[in-house]
Amino acid sequence: MSYETFILLSAVLVAVLLGAGVLGWLARRRRHRDLVAPQAPDGFKAVLDAPILYVATTTAGDPYDRVAVHGLGFRARGRIAVGPSGVVLDLPGTAVLVPVADILGVERATWTIDRVVEPGGLIRITWRLGDRELDTYLRVTERDEPVLAAIQDIQPHPTASGAAA
Repeated sequence: MSYETFILLSAVLVAVLLGAGVLGWLARRRRHRDLVAPQAPDGFKAVLDAPILYVATTTAGDPYDRVAVHGLGFRARGRIAVGPSGVVLDLPGTAVLVPVADILGVERATWTIDRVVEPGGLIRITWRLGDRELDTYLRVTERDEPVLAAIQDIQPHPTASGAAA
């Protein structure tokens, strides 16, 4: 095989792999198109606001099934606001409201898709969006105890706190 043939076949292989990745991402977005995340209302009253590193939102119980719609598909820097009406994830291009009635639990976690941290270094918020249960993973860039406590204070379905997944 000549050098030129090898380069050509390598370029074709890379193009096929990139195309497969794009098609897979588009299929994931189609599977999640029925999810309609509520937007944060104007005048949301926050009792706590903190900077975060948003890691992922996945199907509850399946930390490999990333949700790919409404700006929830990619890691980002953002802010979390906790108030009596719920939790707002303020991410680039979107501000998703997790209504207090839909919060099913909050606890510490250690890993999710493409991210592993020290034990208990992530906060996992389990919530309901329509008929689906989701897990949202985030890392508070400052002290995370106040954020964890604030969400635990408003959640209608208390869970054991401090458990590491």
